[in-house]
Amino acid sequence: MRAVGAAVGALAAVTVGFAPSAAAYDAQSKEWYLAPMQAEQMWKVSTGKGVKVAVIDTGVNANTSSLKGQVLTAEVPDSVAYHATDDYEGHGTTMAELIAGTGAGGGLKGLAPGSKIVPYRVEFKGMKGGAEEKSKTPEPADAIKAAADTDVKIINMSFGSDLIDPDERAAIKYAASKGKLLIAGVGNEGTDAGHIGYPAGYPYVIGVSSVDASGTVSKFSSYGNYVDLSAPGEGIPAWCDTTFRSYCDKEGTSAAAAITSASAALIWSAHPNWTVNQVTRSLIDTAGRTWAKDNPSKYLGYGAIRPRKVLENPRYNAGPANADPLAKDNGGDLLANSSSSPSSSPSPSASASSQAPNSTSGGGTSAAGSSTNSSSDSNSLWIALGAAAAVIVVGGVGVAVLRARRAR
Repeated sequence: MRAVGAAVGALAAVTVGFAPSAAAYDAQSKEWYLAPMQAEQMWKVSTGKGVKVAVIDTGVNANTSSLKGQVLTAEVPDSVAYHATDDYEGHGTTMAELIAGTGAGGGLKGLAPGSKIVPYRVEFKGMKGGAEEKSKTPEPADAIKAAADTDVKIINMSFGSDLIDPDERAAIKYAASKGKLLIAGVGNEGTDAGHIGYPAGYPYVIGVSSVDASGTVSKFSSYGNYVDLSAPGEGIPAWCDTTFRSYCDKEGTSAAAAITSASAALIWSAHPNWTVNQVTRSLIDTAGRTWAKDNPSKYLGYGAIRPRKVLENPRYNAGPANADPLAKDNGGDLLANSSSSPSSSPSPSASASSQAPNSTSGGGTSAAGSSTNSSSDSNSLWIALGAAAAVIVVGGVGVAVLRARRAR
């Protein structure tokens, strides 16, 4: 069926756009999360080079100053290549820049500027165009399955729907069986019903919620049993519209998903022999949180992403290659004893040199342990997530974070 119920995980505009002459400077100065994540230090170890990310969205404009040379249009399978670089909303281009933007011309600087984008333009609710245009535009399920048969490592899905689509769910499972890391925003229903949309709610998808600069869960961020990680999603610069002349301040779990995809690209580039299980485990174990790892929060999951904690230790141990760290949540381990998940041992960082920050940690560190870092850690704003270990502030109200995760 057509994915008419699907909608882009909207980054709602909250301020006016900047004048074209000021867009370059203002866009980069508003990427507030790069400094606390210590992006400059991480880029000395990894930029995401060698990692391809499929962006399944409204299309990706490959001609913005920040994306020139970053978009691998020729690698989109012919069956789903219709107008892949014709972004009908500006949303997909923003996601691509947040992941792999070079910052050229003052455009957005992606967290993984060495990675590459493979664009997929799919139909979402609200897409303009006649019946012929819509009939030629692939459904998300088709794009996901097509991407699974390519050499992309990460599939970013910054969109959501209230409806379960059997075809989409099957495509997700297929992509997971091929060893792809699937990442999606959980949705922006936090001030309404709070429910999490799909594909974030499907098994084998990392669902990402949004936090602000203080590490507090965003009021708009959806919540529930399918939140796995959290990442910056408020006050994020994004293209205002399809003229691609100016940026606006926007918000949404779409950006949080893109920044998480970029974080995974940094890690996978530094450890190219790791499997999807090891990359996932490293993201979970190093996430900043003040609660027990075995009791994830329904607002922030296992915590706020901190890829630096992986990159700073060239001998980081990400655990077994063939064991899904979320198998219990996913209802099984697709890749156990599978040829899609080759046996491999943790490899040293691709840039394990004097540039890598020193670390006294002797292997994989759980986030519960990481959350006790000293206050000199500039990532501490995502460690002190609440006044007490078991409470998160949501819109000024303390909410218990206890929950029981269930098989999805």
